[in-house]
Amino acid sequence: MLSAFSSAFRTPDLRKKLLFTVAIIAVYRLGATLPSPGVSYTNVQNCLDVVNSTNAGGGVLNLLNLFSGGALLQLSVFALGIMPYITASIILQLLTVVIPRLEQLRKEGQSGQAKITQYTRYLTLGLAVLQSSAFVALARSGQLFANACPQDQSNFQIVPENTGVPMWLTLVMLVITMTAGTGVVMWLGELITDRGVGNGMSVLIFASI
Repeated sequence: MLSAFSSAFRTPDLRKKLLFTVAIIAVYRLGATLPSPGVSYTNVQNCLDVVNSTNAGGGVLNLLNLFSGGALLQLSVFALGIMPYITASIILQLLTVVIPRLEQLRKEGQSGQAKITQYTRYLTLGLAVLQSSAFVALARSGQLFANACPQDQSNFQIVPENTGVPMWLTLVMLVITMTAGTGVVMWLGELITDRGVGNGMSVLIFASI
């Protein structure tokens, strides 16, 4: 395996693709650790320490957090990861069976597939708005951390109040940032597919887990 890896780096074209893929993964991991505006990084870490020490949490949110590389519970810029894109792809595949227009596009070959891909992108952003709004609401209520971090305590407030910025504006900025982050993740995955090694979304899932 090591010999195959070293021989791949001796091939200029393949080496360029491998280095490009690694660079994109590094950007993705950076965005997964970068806090969204309005989120208290210190308080998030306090909540994570409480959850880890008391074995609180579990269930669906922890599973989703796994697929986001730990970004979800930190409400980072790439908190949603590739989840909205995967959901949108599944929905489009199911709708292809029941909507004649989509079935026709699928049979048109490359041009039709390009159109379906465009629809998938639009649906991904729509789902990102819904999911980011839901996760922000869960964070403010304390349910994102299984109610282990009471939000009436200042050292546990994920989205602190009394910062001089209206709370509604902070929440809107959070949703916009996380939605934009999803768009960037989708773009990074497509870059890997076009100019890197392997399927971009699969690579990002591997990098997250």
